[in-house]
Amino acid sequence: MRAAPPLRVITVFVRAGTAAYAGAEERLERLFATQLPGISRDVVVVDNLLPEGIHEQSPRRVVIGGDNSSWEFSGVDVAVRHVGAALWQYDLVNVVTSAFEQLYTAYLERFRPDILIAIRGAPVCVGHIDCYNSPITVISYRSQHWLRSCFLMLPVAELRLLGSLVSAADRRPWFSGNANDPFAPGAPLCATYRQYLLDWLLGKDIGQGVMWHRALARDEAGLDMFEQKARMILNEHLLGIRLRAAGCRLIDVTWLSSILSRRGPCNWDTPWWTQLSERDRDAISIRPQLAAELG
Repeated sequence: MRAAPPLRVITVFVRAGTAAYAGAEERLERLFATQLPGISRDVVVVDNLLPEGIHEQSPRRVVIGGDNSSWEFSGVDVAVRHVGAALWQYDLVNVVTSAFEQLYTAYLERFRPDILIAIRGAPVCVGHIDCYNSPITVISYRSQHWLRSCFLMLPVAELRLLGSLVSAADRRPWFSGNANDPFAPGAPLCATYRQYLLDWLLGKDIGQGVMWHRALARDEAGLDMFEQKARMILNEHLLGIRLRAAGCRLIDVTWLSSILSRRGPCNWDTPWWTQLSERDRDAISIRPQLAAELG
Protein backbone atom coordinates (compact mmCIF):
# COMPACT_ATOMS: atom_id res chain seq x y z
CA MET A 1 0.00 0.00 0.00
CA ARG A 2 1.36 3.40 -0.96
CA ALA A 3 1.90 5.87 1.88
CA ALA A 4 -0.18 9.03 1.87
CA PRO A 5 1.70 12.05 0.52
CA PRO A 6 3.01 14.49 3.17
CA LEU A 7 0.57 17.07 4.38
CA ARG A 8 0.84 20.53 2.86
CA VAL A 9 -0.28 23.43 5.03
CA ILE A 10 -0.51 27.11 4.24
CA THR A 11 -0.56 29.48 7.19
CA VAL A 12 -2.29 32.83 6.79
CA PHE A 13 -0.85 34.94 9.61
CA VAL A 14 -2.69 38.24 10.07
CA ARG A 15 -1.12 41.09 11.99
CA ALA A 16 -1.56 44.84 12.34
CA GLY A 17 2.04 45.96 12.34
CA THR A 18 4.74 44.38 14.48
CA ALA A 19 4.51 46.42 17.69
CA ALA A 20 1.38 44.74 19.02
CA TYR A 21 1.97 41.12 20.10
CA ALA A 22 5.66 41.41 19.26
CA GLY A 23 7.31 38.10 18.48
CA ALA A 24 4.05 36.27 17.83
CA GLU A 25 5.13 34.98 14.44
CA GLU A 26 8.39 33.62 15.86
CA ARG A 27 6.48 31.81 18.61
CA LEU A 28 4.12 30.38 16.00
CA GLU A 29 7.15 29.08 14.10
CA ARG A 30 8.35 27.35 17.26
CA LEU A 31 4.93 25.76 17.74
CA PHE A 32 5.14 24.19 14.29
CA ALA A 33 8.78 23.18 14.74
CA THR A 34 8.12 21.39 18.02
CA GLN A 35 4.60 20.03 17.51
CA LEU A 36 4.38 19.53 13.76
CA PRO A 37 7.89 18.74 12.53
CA GLY A 38 8.14 17.59 8.95
CA ILE A 39 4.94 19.30 7.82
CA SER A 40 5.34 20.98 4.44
CA ARG A 41 4.32 24.55 5.16
CA ASP A 42 4.22 27.92 3.46
CA VAL A 43 3.34 31.22 5.12
CA VAL A 44 1.47 34.28 3.92
CA VAL A 45 1.85 37.14 6.40
CA VAL A 46 -0.87 39.73 5.92
CA ASP A 47 -0.02 43.06 7.55
CA ASN A 48 -3.21 45.08 7.68
CA LEU A 49 -1.25 48.30 8.31
CA LEU A 50 0.78 47.99 5.10
CA PRO A 51 -0.44 49.13 1.68
CA GLU A 52 -1.44 46.62 -0.96
CA GLY A 53 1.33 44.63 -2.61
CA ILE A 54 4.26 42.37 -1.74
CA HIS A 55 6.66 43.77 0.88
CA GLU A 56 8.89 40.75 1.60
CA GLN A 57 9.32 37.49 -0.26
CA SER A 58 11.34 34.32 0.28
CA PRO A 59 10.83 30.78 -1.02
CA ARG A 60 8.28 29.76 1.66
CA ARG A 61 7.13 33.09 3.11
CA VAL A 62 5.66 36.28 1.76
CA VAL A 63 4.54 39.48 3.49
CA ILE A 64 1.73 41.36 1.78
CA GLY A 65 -0.27 44.45 2.58
CA GLY A 66 -3.75 43.78 3.83
CA ASP A 67 -7.18 45.28 4.38
CA ASN A 68 -8.02 46.29 7.95
CA SER A 69 -11.65 47.17 7.26
CA SER A 70 -12.76 43.97 9.03
CA TRP A 71 -9.49 43.11 10.80
CA GLU A 72 -8.41 39.47 10.38
CA PHE A 73 -11.48 38.55 8.36
CA SER A 74 -10.77 40.98 5.54
CA GLY A 75 -7.07 40.21 5.93
CA VAL A 76 -7.63 36.52 5.20
CA ASP A 77 -9.66 37.47 2.13
CA VAL A 78 -6.65 39.41 0.84
CA ALA A 79 -4.41 36.37 1.35
CA VAL A 80 -6.82 34.06 -0.47
CA ARG A 81 -6.91 36.43 -3.45
CA HIS A 82 -3.11 36.68 -3.41
CA VAL A 83 -2.58 32.91 -3.46
CA GLY A 84 -5.34 32.37 -6.02
CA ALA A 85 -5.72 28.96 -7.65
CA ALA A 86 -2.46 27.78 -6.04
CA LEU A 87 -4.42 27.44 -2.79
CA TRP A 88 -5.68 24.08 -4.06
CA GLN A 89 -2.14 22.69 -3.81
CA TYR A 90 -2.54 22.59 -0.02
CA ASP A 91 -4.36 20.11 2.19
CA LEU A 92 -5.11 22.54 4.99
CA VAL A 93 -5.35 26.25 5.61
CA ASN A 94 -4.16 27.47 9.00
CA VAL A 95 -5.63 30.87 9.90
CA VAL A 96 -3.75 32.60 12.74
CA THR A 97 -3.81 36.11 14.15
CA SER A 98 -1.00 37.78 16.05
CA ALA A 99 -3.24 37.65 19.17
CA PHE A 100 -3.43 33.84 19.14
CA GLU A 101 -1.77 33.58 22.57
CA GLN A 102 -4.36 35.66 24.43
CA LEU A 103 -6.76 34.23 27.04
CA TYR A 104 -7.03 30.42 27.16
CA THR A 105 -4.23 28.80 25.16
CA ALA A 106 -3.90 25.20 26.41
CA TYR A 107 -5.70 23.93 23.30
CA LEU A 108 -2.80 25.01 21.09
CA GLU A 109 -0.63 22.12 22.29
CA ARG A 110 -3.20 19.69 20.82
CA PHE A 111 -2.29 20.55 17.24
CA ARG A 112 -0.20 17.47 16.44
CA PRO A 113 0.27 15.38 13.30
CA ASP A 114 -2.60 13.01 14.18
CA ILE A 115 -5.03 15.94 14.24
CA LEU A 116 -3.97 17.17 10.80
CA ILE A 117 -4.10 13.66 9.35
CA ALA A 118 -7.60 13.13 10.76
CA ILE A 119 -9.04 16.29 9.25
CA ARG A 120 -7.38 16.07 5.82
CA GLY A 121 -10.25 16.12 3.34
CA ALA A 122 -12.92 16.10 6.07
CA PRO A 123 -15.80 18.62 6.12
CA VAL A 124 -14.60 20.23 9.34
CA CYS A 125 -13.01 23.33 10.80
CA VAL A 126 -10.90 22.67 13.90
CA GLY A 127 -9.98 25.05 16.68
CA HIS A 128 -11.18 25.95 20.17
CA ILE A 129 -14.94 26.01 20.72
CA ASP A 130 -16.24 28.74 23.00
CA CYS A 131 -19.86 29.07 24.06
CA TYR A 132 -22.29 31.28 25.90
CA ASN A 133 -24.27 30.09 28.90
CA SER A 134 -27.46 30.83 26.97
CA PRO A 135 -28.24 30.87 23.25
CA ILE A 136 -28.36 34.12 21.33
CA THR A 137 -30.07 35.26 18.15
CA VAL A 138 -28.22 37.13 15.40
CA ILE A 139 -30.01 37.98 12.16
CA SER A 140 -32.29 34.93 11.79
CA TYR A 141 -29.90 32.44 13.42
CA ARG A 142 -30.09 31.01 16.91
CA SER A 143 -26.71 29.89 18.18
CA GLN A 144 -24.68 29.32 21.32
CA HIS A 145 -21.14 28.37 20.24
CA TRP A 146 -18.36 29.43 17.89
CA LEU A 147 -14.71 28.75 17.06
CA ARG A 148 -12.06 31.26 18.03
CA SER A 149 -10.83 32.87 14.84
CA CYS A 150 -7.29 33.41 16.17
CA PHE A 151 -6.18 29.83 15.34
CA LEU A 152 -8.07 27.59 12.93
CA MET A 153 -7.31 24.63 10.67
CA LEU A 154 -9.56 23.58 7.82
CA PRO A 155 -9.32 22.02 4.36
CA VAL A 156 -9.14 24.39 1.41
CA ALA A 157 -12.54 23.32 0.09
CA GLU A 158 -14.24 24.30 3.36
CA LEU A 159 -12.63 27.73 3.35
CA ARG A 160 -13.58 28.38 -0.26
CA LEU A 161 -17.23 27.51 0.48
CA LEU A 162 -17.64 30.91 2.10
CA GLY A 163 -16.32 33.17 -0.65
CA SER A 164 -15.41 35.76 1.98
CA LEU A 165 -14.79 35.47 5.71
CA VAL A 166 -16.43 38.86 6.26
CA SER A 167 -20.06 38.63 7.37
CA ALA A 168 -20.59 42.02 9.00
CA ALA A 169 -18.75 44.39 6.67
CA ASP A 170 -20.22 47.68 7.82
CA ARG A 171 -21.36 49.35 11.03
CA ARG A 172 -24.87 49.38 9.59
CA PRO A 173 -27.32 47.95 10.66
CA TRP A 174 -25.71 47.13 13.97
CA PHE A 175 -24.88 50.39 15.74
CA SER A 176 -26.62 53.60 16.75
CA GLY A 177 -23.65 55.97 17.14
CA ASN A 178 -24.82 56.67 20.70
CA ALA A 179 -22.40 55.67 23.46
CA ASN A 180 -25.21 55.39 26.00
CA ASP A 181 -27.10 52.89 23.84
CA PRO A 182 -24.62 51.69 21.19
CA PHE A 183 -26.82 49.19 19.35
CA ALA A 184 -29.27 50.41 16.73
CA PRO A 185 -32.93 49.92 17.71
CA GLY A 186 -33.50 47.66 14.71
CA ALA A 187 -30.19 45.79 14.91
CA PRO A 188 -30.77 42.07 14.27
CA LEU A 189 -29.45 41.09 17.71
CA CYS A 190 -31.45 39.72 20.61
CA ALA A 191 -31.31 41.43 24.00
CA THR A 192 -29.21 38.59 25.46
CA TYR A 193 -26.53 39.00 22.79
CA ARG A 194 -26.48 42.77 23.21
CA GLN A 195 -25.86 42.35 26.94
CA TYR A 196 -23.15 39.74 26.39
CA LEU A 197 -21.34 42.09 24.00
CA LEU A 198 -21.67 45.07 26.32
CA ASP A 199 -20.48 43.21 29.38
CA TRP A 200 -17.55 41.50 27.63
CA LEU A 201 -16.20 44.64 25.97
CA LEU A 202 -16.60 46.72 29.12
CA GLY A 203 -14.45 44.23 31.02
CA LYS A 204 -17.16 42.40 32.95
CA ASP A 205 -17.56 38.68 33.63
CA ILE A 206 -20.31 37.23 31.41
CA GLY A 207 -20.94 34.40 33.86
CA GLN A 208 -17.95 32.16 33.11
CA GLY A 209 -15.27 33.54 35.42
CA VAL A 210 -13.28 35.01 32.52
CA MET A 211 -12.87 38.61 31.39
CA TRP A 212 -11.45 40.14 28.21
CA HIS A 213 -7.76 41.04 28.48
CA ARG A 214 -8.62 44.69 27.94
CA ALA A 215 -11.69 46.83 28.70
CA LEU A 216 -13.21 49.68 26.72
CA ALA A 217 -14.69 52.85 28.14
CA ARG A 218 -18.39 53.41 27.56
CA ASP A 219 -18.06 56.96 26.32
CA GLU A 220 -17.81 58.86 23.05
CA ALA A 221 -14.02 58.43 22.96
CA GLY A 222 -14.32 54.64 23.17
CA LEU A 223 -17.34 54.29 20.89
CA ASP A 224 -15.46 53.69 17.63
CA MET A 225 -13.34 50.91 19.13
CA PHE A 226 -16.41 49.42 20.79
CA GLU A 227 -18.18 49.26 17.43
CA GLN A 228 -15.15 47.79 15.68
CA LYS A 229 -14.53 45.09 18.30
CA ALA A 230 -18.22 44.21 18.58
CA ARG A 231 -18.40 43.87 14.79
CA MET A 232 -15.40 41.50 14.83
CA ILE A 233 -17.12 39.37 17.47
CA LEU A 234 -20.15 39.26 15.17
CA ASN A 235 -17.90 38.23 12.28
CA GLU A 236 -16.39 35.46 14.42
CA HIS A 237 -19.76 34.07 15.47
CA LEU A 238 -21.24 34.40 11.99
CA LEU A 239 -18.21 32.62 10.52
CA GLY A 240 -19.10 29.55 12.55
CA ILE A 241 -22.77 29.83 11.65
CA ARG A 242 -22.00 30.11 7.93
CA LEU A 243 -19.60 27.16 8.02
CA ARG A 244 -22.22 25.01 9.73
CA ALA A 245 -24.87 26.11 7.24
CA ALA A 246 -22.54 25.00 4.43
CA GLY A 247 -22.14 21.54 5.97
CA CYS A 248 -18.77 22.15 7.65
CA ARG A 249 -18.74 20.94 11.24
CA LEU A 250 -17.04 22.93 14.01
CA ILE A 251 -14.66 20.62 15.86
CA ASP A 252 -12.99 21.32 19.19
CA VAL A 253 -9.33 20.32 18.93
CA THR A 254 -9.08 19.22 22.57
CA TRP A 255 -12.05 16.89 22.09
CA LEU A 256 -10.62 15.51 18.84
CA SER A 257 -7.25 14.96 20.49
CA SER A 258 -9.00 13.15 23.35
CA ILE A 259 -10.87 10.86 20.94
CA LEU A 260 -7.76 10.08 18.91
CA SER A 261 -5.73 9.27 22.04
CA ARG A 262 -8.37 6.68 22.97
CA ARG A 263 -8.36 5.39 19.39
CA GLY A 264 -12.07 6.08 19.23
CA PRO A 265 -14.07 6.80 16.07
CA CYS A 266 -14.16 10.41 14.89
CA ASN A 267 -17.84 11.17 14.52
CA TRP A 268 -17.88 14.61 12.94
CA ASP A 269 -21.58 14.92 13.79
CA THR A 270 -20.87 14.89 17.54
CA PRO A 271 -22.78 17.90 18.96
CA TRP A 272 -20.69 20.76 20.22
CA TRP A 273 -21.93 20.40 23.82
CA THR A 274 -20.94 16.72 23.80
CA GLN A 275 -17.51 17.67 22.49
CA LEU A 276 -17.02 20.11 25.37
CA SER A 277 -18.15 17.58 27.99
CA GLU A 278 -15.91 14.83 26.55
CA ARG A 279 -12.68 16.83 26.55
CA ASP A 280 -10.00 15.18 28.67
CA ARG A 281 -9.00 18.61 29.97
CA ASP A 282 -11.07 21.67 30.92
CA ALA A 283 -14.33 19.85 30.18
CA ILE A 284 -17.51 21.92 30.35
CA SER A 285 -20.99 20.61 31.00
CA ILE A 286 -23.56 22.68 29.10
CA ARG A 287 -27.23 21.89 28.89
CA PRO A 288 -28.14 23.24 25.45
CA GLN A 289 -31.43 24.93 24.78
CA LEU A 290 -33.32 24.17 21.58
CA ALA A 291 -30.65 21.65 20.66
CA ALA A 292 -32.16 20.90 17.27
CA GLU A 293 -31.56 24.50 16.24
CA LEU A 294 -28.10 24.93 17.76
CA GLY A 295 -26.29 22.31 15.63
